[in-house]
Amino acid sequence: MPDAATPLAPTSPIQPTVAEPSITAEEPLVVRGARVHNLKNITVAIPYEKLTVITGVSGSGKSSLAFDTLYAEGYRRYVESLSAYARQFLERLPKPDVDEISGICPSIAVQQKNQTRQPRSTVATQTEIYDYLRLLYARAGEVYCLRCGGRVRRDTPQSVCEDVLRLPEGARFYVSFPLHAPTNDAPPTAKAKRLSKKQVADTRLQTTAHLMSLLQRGFRRLLVNGQPLELNTPDDFPNLTLDGVEVIVDRLVVRPDVASRLADSVEMAFREGHGDMGIHVVSPDPIVLRYGEAFACKACQLAYPIPEPSLFSFNNPYGACPTCQGFGSTIGMDLAKVIPDAARSLAEGAVDAFEKPQLTWAKQELLAACQRHGIPWQTPFRNLTAEQKRLVIEGEPRGEWGGIRGVFDWLETKKYKLHARVLLARYRGYTTCPDCGGSRLRREARAVQLGGRDLPSVTQGSIREALAWFTALPKRLTQEAQAIASPLLDEITSRLRFLSDVGLDYLTLDRMASTLSGGEAQRIQLATHLGSAMTGALYVLDEPSVGLHPRDTARLVASLEQLRDSGNTVVVVEHDEATIRAADYIVDIGPGAGEQGGTVVFQGAYPDLLQDRHSLTAAYLRGDERIPIPTQRRSWQRAIQVRGAAVHNLKHIDVTIPLDVLTCVTGVSGSGKSTLIHAVLCPALGSPEAAAAVCASLAGSAHISGTIVVDQSPIGRSSRSNPATYLKAYDAIREVFAQTPEARRAGLSAGHFSFNVPGGRCETCQGAGAVTIEMQFLADVELPCETCNGLRFTPEVLAVHFRGKTIHDVLQMTVREALAHFDGIRKVTERLRVLDDVGLGYLRLGQPATTLSGGEAQRLKLAAHLSEGAGPGTLFVFDEPTTGLHFADVAVLLRVFDRLLAAGASLVVIEHNLDVIKTADWVIDLGPEGGESGGEVVAVGTPEMIAAVEASHTGRFLRTTLSRP
Repeated sequence: MPDAATPLAPTSPIQPTVAEPSITAEEPLVVRGARVHNLKNITVAIPYEKLTVITGVSGSGKSSLAFDTLYAEGYRRYVESLSAYARQFLERLPKPDVDEISGICPSIAVQQKNQTRQPRSTVATQTEIYDYLRLLYARAGEVYCLRCGGRVRRDTPQSVCEDVLRLPEGARFYVSFPLHAPTNDAPPTAKAKRLSKKQVADTRLQTTAHLMSLLQRGFRRLLVNGQPLELNTPDDFPNLTLDGVEVIVDRLVVRPDVASRLADSVEMAFREGHGDMGIHVVSPDPIVLRYGEAFACKACQLAYPIPEPSLFSFNNPYGACPTCQGFGSTIGMDLAKVIPDAARSLAEGAVDAFEKPQLTWAKQELLAACQRHGIPWQTPFRNLTAEQKRLVIEGEPRGEWGGIRGVFDWLETKKYKLHARVLLARYRGYTTCPDCGGSRLRREARAVQLGGRDLPSVTQGSIREALAWFTALPKRLTQEAQAIASPLLDEITSRLRFLSDVGLDYLTLDRMASTLSGGEAQRIQLATHLGSAMTGALYVLDEPSVGLHPRDTARLVASLEQLRDSGNTVVVVEHDEATIRAADYIVDIGPGAGEQGGTVVFQGAYPDLLQDRHSLTAAYLRGDERIPIPTQRRSWQRAIQVRGAAVHNLKHIDVTIPLDVLTCVTGVSGSGKSTLIHAVLCPALGSPEAAAAVCASLAGSAHISGTIVVDQSPIGRSSRSNPATYLKAYDAIREVFAQTPEARRAGLSAGHFSFNVPGGRCETCQGAGAVTIEMQFLADVELPCETCNGLRFTPEVLAVHFRGKTIHDVLQMTVREALAHFDGIRKVTERLRVLDDVGLGYLRLGQPATTLSGGEAQRLKLAAHLSEGAGPGTLFVFDEPTTGLHFADVAVLLRVFDRLLAAGASLVVIEHNLDVIKTADWVIDLGPEGGESGGEVVAVGTPEMIAAVEASHTGRFLRTTLSRP
């Protein structure tokens, strides 16, 4: 790798001049003249098989270089190498606006977006672990009867010999097979008396012929009612029926030298008995052992399917539960809707359905059942014992009361009546499948066990538990099973270890992929690629540290290094300090955002970055720039009291959430932060019924006039949505243009200046400014509209000017330019100024919302709420607002937080960023670990108080942060 070029001194504070990197033959991946989005004709050299971090302020062009240039070109070239037939099924990307990209290899993007909406997709299926699990259980699993619990297996000559040779030495036994009667053999003798003489004669003739066949094959001994019978001629057999008769193949004694003869006899017995045979032990203790090649329980005579991988697939009709078709849930009575408020007693109407006039009779029957069983009628439903709740819901086993479920089953029979259908619809919802219990598999699949556990019980546990169990599993297996399972266990444990290494050990294997956060979905993809052992690829990752506690960052970096050491080139868009320090090569894009960015401020190794005086990133890493620790924390008097929160992994915790201050909720990934805020606090503030469903009690909600949740979800899925329309600033801009003298003379209203409705927009492109031409096997081509030349509007509308600019010119302005252009027009500037306040002054008014990053989308939402004047009594909830933000952007965000607090709002922030946590007034730290090992309150207090708690992982890192000068 060539030495990194040293950037030259900047010619202006906006756009420094950077020396082009020295490019040699050893530097295979080179980008020359990149102009995608705001990139300013830059040239970048990416070292091959190294870990490269692209950093810079938000909006500087990092993603444009990493994803829209590097990944897009690598993916496009790979797709074009495929056949035309294959290309039509793959994503089509346009060619990046770049002079040349040399040395690029097939690329893989690992992004934060969780685009999985398929309810059948789980963590285990996405990581291919489930494929190995299915094969493992099919090949090494043991079937146990669902009725008696006995082992179900198919007998073989080898297994029969092994059983017989375990008998005491000297034991005498017969090897036999059942004497199958002819197809049209007579029924038992008791019924034979009613047969005619001709029928009896015919039956006797068939039996004689069958016995003659045995004699001709050399079988001369029978077992009749357990007694041996010598057969020299058919006349020696006195009975008419052959049922229950056994043919003796051999008479043997258990001795060391009998194995070979025994094996031959057993094979003959299986062959002659069509898969059925028996061992009749004569002495010392008479016993009969039955064997069969059929896969069935010998005691219950229940047949089971032979385990195959498809039997354990809930995506295959053969293995899926027939009731829920493999979804794990069905539409039925939703108990949460039937009993919405568990704080009520049965007398007060805890069973909401029974308060309806149609079901008053059911409430009377329930009252009678409670009196018979001593169930307290006036006690809150949540305080009843488990057995009392079961009787209310399921009913008496053999009594008059059929339970709440029985009432709804009765209603199902009355669905021909309109009022019954309406009542059922009100209390229906997705509930756990009653047949499979949410395991998704048919009962025969659940009969297969490995190491004493069936497949659903393994996938319902966390990755941490599964890794420990599979590591210890070989000790519980037989030598034969170990030989079969060994290669499969290696694949399973390696993938589980990858998931644990990227901080996801708290997830359960059956967790639906659609419920994962963007950061979790990205790390799932990363673990999948680590397990695939692919080499020679270009991996492009988008902030893999998102949602990851500082404790787990080292493990994430180790995973990235492992991906690199496997022979891959890894490019990471990242702001995390620990990841930047671990990088082999760093590219700093900037110096500002939007039009003020798009240039290479620095590229080289980390020690060289620290010496660079033009990089804002370097200034924060050196400590020249820093986010200060508040000299005084804000005090609080009012709070929201949450008691007995027990959703997901929360363990009936009590939490006090202060108001009028900045509160951070912290903890390792999976500790219960999002559950506490999004699944408990926000729903509980919505209604008393919702509060009763998620916690024991909620106090202090009267202090809150409204709750605003600001997350990172996209603000729009259409390219027509932009910052101006989202903030409703465009409405004011259109009114300004409509009031100009030119517009009045032309009879143009504000609606004519909209590109979303007919009137003033160009109808050829319908206001989009471009038309899309679909190419069958290539990326769609987007061309400027020939009618309006990309200006979106008709000539009449474009003839209207405000201060020398058309409506199209205004849409091309940045926020800062628009503020200057509309100076003095408050209805426009008031809405646009908040964008500049949150650090988005570089955005163009007409920039499509689909091109905004997650951090930009979140700050745009925050700006919208600021423009609406959120004030006293408003509770703002932020979910990791520092995602995608540079150190300098975090400082801007904290200033916005101060502005909200000064206006009287309260802030609750779920965060891992230590710079935000150290500025908080109050911290609630959950843990101590993730998943089942979390869900508890580890510590509460100021950041200094949290830092003093030894059991807190957050406190350990806060101590270091707070001690910095």
